[in-house]
Amino acid sequence: MSHDRLLYVYAVTRPFAAELPAGTRGLDGAPPALIEHDGLCAAVSPVPAADFDAAPLRAHLEDMDWLAATARTHQSVIAALAEVTCPVPLRLATVCRDEEGVRRLLDSGRARFEPTIERLDGRIEWGVKVYADAPAPAPERASSAPELKVTTGRDYLRRRLGQRQSRDETWRRAGTLSRALHADLCERAEAGRLHQPQSGRLSGASGENVLNAAYLVPRERSDEFVAAVRERTPQVDGVRVELTGPWAPYSFAGGPEGGPDQEES
Repeated sequence: MSHDRLLYVYAVTRPFAAELPAGTRGLDGAPPALIEHDGLCAAVSPVPAADFDAAPLRAHLEDMDWLAATARTHQSVIAALAEVTCPVPLRLATVCRDEEGVRRLLDSGRARFEPTIERLDGRIEWGVKVYADAPAPAPERASSAPELKVTTGRDYLRRRLGQRQSRDETWRRAGTLSRALHADLCERAEAGRLHQPQSGRLSGASGENVLNAAYLVPRERSDEFVAAVRERTPQVDGVRVELTGPWAPYSFAGGPEGGPDQEES
């Protein structure tokens, strides 16, 4: 491969014969290629070194628009793989210098990839989030009468205290629901995992994220799990439950945490 191109690796699977869903496109706009090596298979796309070599990649990872677009394509390829096989998703921006580098990556990770594929085969991930929505503040009442200034100040403090108490009560209800729901869903799933609450500024979701959890569910029990989430989601004022998925089992693929992988060769 030319030195101005690298290979972006999305996921590792067993070799498979099925075709990817129509319209599957990688970062280069073409269907991902498959590199097989000793019973494992990597889904890859050629990408420009000018974007994905170590130094430019560090700069790109500070660009939220570039990062979001790359992540969407990364996830879409893994979702397409999950329709026909059992992928082990790799971290965003895992790149190798060439095909030989991809083979080394498969060999070095074999002790993780093979048992992970065995454990995740036939399973999918569902996400459940619980949000506490702050009550809207009461509208202010303007008054220019001097004799009402003291009363207006007291009313303002009372309103602020009431808003704070209402917000605290919403958080209490959201916390109670989150604990009960997570305990119940863990019993219905093969595994459950708690993630850090998401920032509304980054996710775009309204309210404060109280629960951010993932659950590993056998594909054949997926409908049963979804029904259980909906049945056990009471209508609670100011509390919202969001079910997402099904996903490839990102949260249960294991492997080291951290930033992008850069395979040097």
